[in-house]
Amino acid sequence: MTDNHFRTDLFSPTKLGALELANRIVMAPLTRSRMGDDGVPGELHATYYAQRATAGLIISEATNISAQGRGYAMTPGIWTEEQVAGWKKVTDAVHEAGGKIVAQLWHVGRFSHVDLQPNGEAPVAPSAIKAEGKTYTENGLLEVSMPRALETSEIPGIIEQYRRAAECAKRAGFDGVEVHSANSYLLDQFLRDSTNKRTDQYGGSIENRTRLTLEVVEAVVAIWGSDRVGIRLSPVTPDAGNTPPDSNVMATYGYLIRQLNRFKLAYLHFVEGATAASRALPDGVDLDALRALFEGPYIGNNGYDLELAVARRAEGKIDVVAFGRPFIANPDLVDRLRRGAELAVAAREAYYGGGAKGYTDWPAGNY
Repeated sequence: MTDNHFRTDLFSPTKLGALELANRIVMAPLTRSRMGDDGVPGELHATYYAQRATAGLIISEATNISAQGRGYAMTPGIWTEEQVAGWKKVTDAVHEAGGKIVAQLWHVGRFSHVDLQPNGEAPVAPSAIKAEGKTYTENGLLEVSMPRALETSEIPGIIEQYRRAAECAKRAGFDGVEVHSANSYLLDQFLRDSTNKRTDQYGGSIENRTRLTLEVVEAVVAIWGSDRVGIRLSPVTPDAGNTPPDSNVMATYGYLIRQLNRFKLAYLHFVEGATAASRALPDGVDLDALRALFEGPYIGNNGYDLELAVARRAEGKIDVVAFGRPFIANPDLVDRLRRGAELAVAAREAYYGGGAKGYTDWPAGNY
């Protein structure tokens, strides 16, 4: 590491809205698929998150806002009282360890299977366009189902799901929430003209396609206040069904970010490139230019190591950096980065499913 390592302020306190962080290193949301069918966190999950509480901020794994919003087995929810009580164990453990944690609010939209939906119903989406790919169900890995298009009259109910989930997250003791409008899930499906072919006020123009995300943000801010709400966007990620990017990324996401400024959110969290893949961008896309439109703190994410984080922080390109996979095998990642220590690497089979093995049994480093 260069001398910049020792001059960087990545390890210094900062604020994201009302969130006071001990450092500028965030634990990114990481789906680990270790919940029961009820989506209720328990002591194992409390241990896992508390082990990583030296992060300036933990963003929870993507958390289903409703039974309808569920697209993968063994993922958590935040709509029942049992789930609220389970998450309270997690937030209490994180706070006792001196950390901060926000809940990522998630509706998968079309990327689901009838086996995961209430009464075996079809998944919902902006338009009846089937995603590609398979998802994990209680019956194994299955091809995602054909979705149905939401009726205009159903949209207020979707917004209410987000509002109620935000309310549940508050009672569960979280420090704030992040609206998941990324990775080709429901809100991102509305944003992109590749997946939104609607002809009502939620489709067609950029103003219409961004409407749902903005209405969801407004509803969540009404519960939490703007300074405890963040949003995650991934303008070019093709995940969750190989979703093509919008035909005009700069115009669509540029408009959305300008509109988000009126809320004075705690932060904007960008996936820079394709989630968990390349940082390469399509021709004509400049994420730094989009980031510059946002009048608030910015979290950079995707493929960061310490050197890249230090460099982009020094250039003023990021305010805070999110690390995902490095936190799996390095619960003490902040200390390891600060000391320039070697990082452990988790095998992919430890990522999803199972119990404590590969989840809470990673040792702290020997410095």
